[in-house]
Amino acid sequence: MQSIDRAIALLAAFSRARPVLGISELARHTALTRGTTHRLVSALTAHGMLTQVPGSTTYSLGPRLLGLAESARDQLSLDVQAPPVMTWLRDRTGETVGLHILDAVPSRRTIAQIESLQPLRRTYTDLGAARPPHQGAPGKLLLAYAPGTVAQDVVAELARTEPGVADEVAAALDRVRGDGYAISLEERVKGVVALAVPVRDHKGEVAAALSVSVPAVRAGRPELVAMVPVATEAADRLSRRLGHDPAGDPAGTVGEDG
Repeated sequence: MQSIDRAIALLAAFSRARPVLGISELARHTALTRGTTHRLVSALTAHGMLTQVPGSTTYSLGPRLLGLAESARDQLSLDVQAPPVMTWLRDRTGETVGLHILDAVPSRRTIAQIESLQPLRRTYTDLGAARPPHQGAPGKLLLAYAPGTVAQDVVAELARTEPGVADEVAAALDRVRGDGYAISLEERVKGVVALAVPVRDHKGEVAAALSVSVPAVRAGRPELVAMVPVATEAADRLSRRLGHDPAGDPAGTVGEDG
């Protein structure tokens, strides 16, 4: 087990920021001796997990990992990993749970739901349909964390067509970034309130929004805020299933005794 832990620590030392490492650098990142590091690197190279950079004494991740990554990618997808977590969240809140993504247009799309078991409940009847990203809690959540200039572009377009709405949306996106969640009160659908939290992928980017939607007769802002911890726990569970490392330090340190 110790050798496995050390080998994993060596592989985890590589990243986009550190694609190529020498024996001394690997030893420093893992707190292993040079001798132990060299033996493990030789074994990993023999199995194709690492490869020596031509004409140098440094190493990079090996070709065998490409096939393993493809196999993992098939299983580490939202449609495979989300349902158990969504059901867990539905059972703890008693309300409908939705999964939402932002497409390239950009539009917000609801791609899955686990309905509440209560007679009066929120039901998504527009699964897969494109919706304006600035409307509702899931859309604002996704827009707030969108890459590049997506959020600014949406606000700029709203400023051209709906100046008053643009200011409100810009302020709302700032609140979402500060709070780490989004809330909407009958904003898009009359009689429905919602909470949305971010789901992150293996790169740490927001890949989806997880939402809890409730009939307004059962909840308002205080009740939604009270759900934030359990919704965040669900989002963190799903993020880990997608390969997200919440510690943000994939290298780790195992030491000579670990």
